[in-house]
Amino acid sequence: MTGFSFTVHATDGTARAGTIRTAHGEVATPAFMAVGTAATVKAMQMRDVRETGTDVVLGNTYHLMLRPTAERVAEMGGLHKFMNWPHTILTDSGGFQVMSLAKLRKVTEEGVAFQSHIDGSKHMLTPERSMEIQSVLGSDIHMQFDECVELPNTREEIDRAMRLSLRWAERSKSAFRGGPGQAPFAIVQGGDQIDLRQASARELVAMDFPGYAVGGLAVGEPQEVMLRVLDETVPVLPAAKPRYLMGVGTPDDLLQSLSRGIDMFDCVMPTRAGRHGQAYTRFGRLNLKNARHATDPAPLDPESRCPAARDYSRAYLHHLVRSEEILGMTLLTWANLAYYQDLMAGARAAIGAGKLGDYIAETKAGWARGEEA
Repeated sequence: MTGFSFTVHATDGTARAGTIRTAHGEVATPAFMAVGTAATVKAMQMRDVRETGTDVVLGNTYHLMLRPTAERVAEMGGLHKFMNWPHTILTDSGGFQVMSLAKLRKVTEEGVAFQSHIDGSKHMLTPERSMEIQSVLGSDIHMQFDECVELPNTREEIDRAMRLSLRWAERSKSAFRGGPGQAPFAIVQGGDQIDLRQASARELVAMDFPGYAVGGLAVGEPQEVMLRVLDETVPVLPAAKPRYLMGVGTPDDLLQSLSRGIDMFDCVMPTRAGRHGQAYTRFGRLNLKNARHATDPAPLDPESRCPAARDYSRAYLHHLVRSEEILGMTLLTWANLAYYQDLMAGARAAIGAGKLGDYIAETKAGWARGEEA
């Protein structure tokens, strides 16, 4: 195993292209992480996920602790072996899911007591227990336990949750028991309150984490609010460490955010959209449920390197989606992940060439022209 590290190879304005190194390999940044919440990227085989260009997947502490349990995963050789993914894995702390999914939750200084959304069983998740579970799973990047509040919200509630998350960050870092090539990441909170965001970032930077995430966004706020938060928060974070924007987002969100210095993203959007008949392409977003695709012999993109986007007609994909065939979900998820990874690869190359602005303009022009271009 080698140590965890992050190297910036090129910059273009505030955007960076680099490499994260973990115990399970290299991650080219800016990176989009495929979401594998319950040890699976839904509808996909992991070898095909890798073929899309994915370097890192995300697993979730909350879901895995409830089923099949972290201890069961460990008995099966750890999360990498369990899900047949020998590359980098980041695990979320479970904090967001406790707040959004769990029943009858009670937040205290110690942690969160809650009932499972699966069977109603009672559990307690604390910073120490969250980090322990992530260590048992064997992931490469462990996220601190935090409290994420919905937006819009009162300043008082946002401030309370942010201060609690700071105290939990200290406890999470103290409880981290990872080995070589593993690292804990902190999470900046503060809702849409810029001064609270900056205060959170400053205190977390003083704790000297190996990486920093911006959390609590993509929870209903407009894009301009998210971008304003990034404009005022990212400069507070250390340039020598990776920056992760959690739960974001659309292709445009990714381009706007990486241009502001974000290095890592995750979002269910490409996989969820694929399971519901939606395809992301360089021509924009397509709804394969629409009748106009029923007799279209063209593929999603004849120039794509992804077999799902290149080798199947829109008419066939329309048929699969309307018939609710599982293969339709698989093919569209595959195509969407490949598009997201191509978008990131293009951004990395553009940053290296000092032409990110041109790349973003050309990409958005392709979306605007539409599929007839």
